[in-house]
Amino acid sequence: MKFTTLTPESDILKEMGRRLAILRKQQGFSQTRLATEAGVGVATLRRIEGGQDSQMESWLKILKALNWIASIDTLLPEQMKSPMAQVRASKKGAKKNNHPPTLWGDEQATDE
Repeated sequence: MKFTTLTPESDILKEMGRRLAILRKQQGFSQTRLATEAGVGVATLRRIEGGQDSQMESWLKILKALNWIASIDTLLPEQMKSPMAQVRASKKGAKKNNHPPTLWGDEQATDE
């Protein structure tokens, strides 16, 4: 499932819970063991995997226990360029690459 701005939040939560359950199983965790290692209740983990509303702090604890906390950098990068900064950077690169070098007439010819 791809998420878009039109995807209902309840559907996103269900899909995130489903993906979390798959990740947990792939890493060999039972719900009880993961909940214990994450420091959350088993009922909390079950609610999250069931797509029910949950606290972000619980998600963070679970991601840490699964050693997936770095995935947050993919979701929300530390350094984000504004759209204007990206346009300015692309214009600077275009100016440098699209113009032939300026000749002033005093260049020395080399016949090597």
